[in-house]
Amino acid sequence: MTKQHLPRLHQLQLSASLQSKHTCLRTPIQQSQTSKSVLPIRAFTSCTPTHNIFKRSPVKQDTPTATTGNSTSAAASTTPAHMAHMTHPKSDEEWRAVLSPEQFRVLRQKGTERPNTGEYNKHTDKGVYTCAGCHTPLYTSTTKFSSGCGWPAFFDAIPGAVGRHSDADGHRVEIVCNACGGHLGHVFKGEGYATPTDERHCVNSVSLKFQGGDV
Repeated sequence: MTKQHLPRLHQLQLSASLQSKHTCLRTPIQQSQTSKSVLPIRAFTSCTPTHNIFKRSPVKQDTPTATTGNSTSAAASTTPAHMAHMTHPKSDEEWRAVLSPEQFRVLRQKGTERPNTGEYNKHTDKGVYTCAGCHTPLYTSTTKFSSGCGWPAFFDAIPGAVGRHSDADGHRVEIVCNACGGHLGHVFKGEGYATPTDERHCVNSVSLKFQGGDV
């Protein structure tokens, strides 16, 4: 090869070298462009914040409804159901202030006096027997009879004066003063006494007070 051909050969080698370098540089650029066109799509489909699309509304809390007039809400009521109908309700502290310890034990704590010890067990005077707590008339002497049980016995009460409730033992029926809820004793039926109602109101003497007079 002659010297005059050397520049031409050098030019061809230089051109080939430049093309090779250009190709190597262009390939990552194309991949980068391709990558850039895909990444935003992946980012949108997988990382879109769902709280912007499915926005939740705050949970509403139930609030007490105010009442007007004579009505009151159940939540605001502080009167026990068994005291709602009473005309002479009192707290235990108030009852202790007006009752003797024995009266409080029987009337308010549902105690029982010993048999054949009560003041009115064999009492036969004419008059009215009232509640020892609130003085509401409960029985009259005309319904009292001798049962021999050891406690005052009546076959009936003044209408509306005495209430009945199932006793805690589940077998007996408790009788109470409707006006104040005071415990009187228990009522029994079907014992065979010769009375108009075939009932026996077995009442603690300490739960009663007597007012003499015609009835």
